[in-house]
Amino acid sequence: MRWLIAGAKGMLGQDLTARVVKDGHDLIAVDIDGIDITDPASVREIVKDVDVVVNVAAFTAVDAAEEKEAAAFTVNATGPEILARRCREIGARFVHISTDYVFSGDATSPYREDGLLEPKGAYGRTKAAGEWAVRCNTDDYLIVRTAWLYGAGGKCFPKTMRDLSQTHETLSVVTDEVGQPTWTVDLADLIVRLVDAEAPTGIYHGTSSGKTNWHGFTREIVASIGKDPDMVKETTAAAFKRPAPRPHYSVLGHDALERIGVEPIGDWKERWLAAKDVVLG
Repeated sequence: MRWLIAGAKGMLGQDLTARVVKDGHDLIAVDIDGIDITDPASVREIVKDVDVVVNVAAFTAVDAAEEKEAAAFTVNATGPEILARRCREIGARFVHISTDYVFSGDATSPYREDGLLEPKGAYGRTKAAGEWAVRCNTDDYLIVRTAWLYGAGGKCFPKTMRDLSQTHETLSVVTDEVGQPTWTVDLADLIVRLVDAEAPTGIYHGTSSGKTNWHGFTREIVASIGKDPDMVKETTAAAFKRPAPRPHYSVLGHDALERIGVEPIGDWKERWLAAKDVVLG
């Protein structure tokens, strides 16, 4: 099987590239310097003679998207539309990575795959538009929503908290934002397993099982480097003024995976214990 990964130099792209190569598949790994997903001519030139196309490329600067929504839309919606059309032309399966930000973030129980899309900010609006574009332009797609990603190959929350814990006696971290910390290695594994299982076209949720808040996750992070987790103090999102609204509840359900017999990613805390030495070095 021949794969193409767009956005291969990103945090998830690096781990997905490594996984696909490990499995012995042929791979074209490209990033912004090798393909412009917003340009149909570039996509036609690069995307050919492949069986699976994975779009990991995205405008993910949540706060910047509030001021640059048109630019975010071009990458997060127009790009996926062009890629989906190209996949339909060449008969390739299209895997598109989306986000919890397409939901309102106000729920109290895990979001279903078919839940109402109600984004509160520009980033979420553009990613929701990208999902719509994919669904309208190819019949052979897997939309995989994820959240709270961390990994070895880029900036992420655990690295930030590790560094801050080295220079601060205490850390104030919010308790009123709940989600599922997810290791990019695990998400890469799930993507490959979905493709290998010939999963039906549809939307799936690629997050760890269980849930926590940023405060709880930070306690685990500092404990991992031998520091006292009690240095992590509680606060709320109201203490941080940011341009873009953050979801208060980002827990995604995994019913669609379970229906097709694909095992969801394991519990977030167990997976963090497996990931910590790789991610934090």
